[in-house]
Amino acid sequence: MKADIIVRNALMRNSGGKAVDIAISDGKVVRIAPNIREDAGEIVDAGGNLATESFVNGHLHLCKVYTLEMVGMDALSSYTSGSMGGAMTAIEQAAKVKENYDEKWIIKNVRKALDLAVRFGNTHIRAFADTDTKAKLEGVKALLKAREEYRDRVEIQVVAFPQDGVVRDPGAEDYIRQALELGADVVGGIPWIEYTDEDAQEHIDRMFALAREYDKDVSMLIDDAGDAGLRTLEMLVKKTIKEGWQGRVTCQHARAMALYPEPYYRKIEHLLKEGRVGLVSDPQTGPLYARVRNLYDAGVAVALGQDDIADAYYPFGRNNMLEVAFLAAHLMWMTTFHDMNILYDLITTNAAKALGIRDFSLAEGHPANIVVLNAKSEWEAIWSHEAPRTVIKNGKNITLP
Repeated sequence: MKADIIVRNALMRNSGGKAVDIAISDGKVVRIAPNIREDAGEIVDAGGNLATESFVNGHLHLCKVYTLEMVGMDALSSYTSGSMGGAMTAIEQAAKVKENYDEKWIIKNVRKALDLAVRFGNTHIRAFADTDTKAKLEGVKALLKAREEYRDRVEIQVVAFPQDGVVRDPGAEDYIRQALELGADVVGGIPWIEYTDEDAQEHIDRMFALAREYDKDVSMLIDDAGDAGLRTLEMLVKKTIKEGWQGRVTCQHARAMALYPEPYYRKIEHLLKEGRVGLVSDPQTGPLYARVRNLYDAGVAVALGQDDIADAYYPFGRNNMLEVAFLAAHLMWMTTFHDMNILYDLITTNAAKALGIRDFSLAEGHPANIVVLNAKSEWEAIWSHEAPRTVIKNGKNITLP
């Protein structure tokens, strides 16, 4: 039987240093073995390099990419200075860009970022669109349009995200509902932005009510400031368990975790496991970050995200998850070979678990989402963080020339 694609002479993460061939048909991996003799419509020579799962970006504010020059530097300074005490101020300053939100210019920036995603083998993105009384539905409409345009190259999960709060931004909830009616994939949230714990709990409750009504997953930015007293991570996980939404909830940031007393951290770690809540950390975009290594060792579905590309919160970014892992290796001092194997998990298989993406591992019978790298090991791949030599999405070669 003729395969659609055979990747020849490839190392795999679990192949023990021995080269194998990978046969792909009808969008799936059908056989992995040395020296597959069958013919194929296309032969990809890996040249003895590493072939792995493609990359997953669990957190990107896709409606805001390339807006830094529009919004200026005030928010960037407020967000990153000191111990992130001004994070709320930064969000308020950054909101100015939404006064001019328009799907027509947003979609152009989005396409530029998604072309980079294709180039760097980033085939799955959880993409946040501000959905509130300032942004209205302009960002959502742009991301939904991009989701369809790039369907064969990048799987985009569109998150309807009330960036400025729900209680403190009356009317935002109505826009979230409208976004879900338009086809948004995930209910977002940012409960820590509310002024009181009572309002934060109401924020979570109201977004979960929409998630239940529309049968959607939930993804919330949690405790993204230098305040050890923030408790919205605990609120979110307890709500997840109460609603029976285990395995359908992801939190982003949880930077306050870096300041938790050890006994409280242990309780949160236990709750995350019980609620099967994934966590995406973005250590390159702020001076505090969640306890990624501890969470990984505990079995939590923890991942890394790009977070921002040239917006009010971060001036860099290429939708290159190997680059994110490279930065994380330095920031979190994960520099041994074993550490870098973990970092590679955090941008591939573990990231897929955090987002609820099933059958993502490179294995027979699973969808063929594969990158062939210009490297023979995870260490070398992170070291160079180059674009892959080949990118395959659902069994199709989408490599850019």
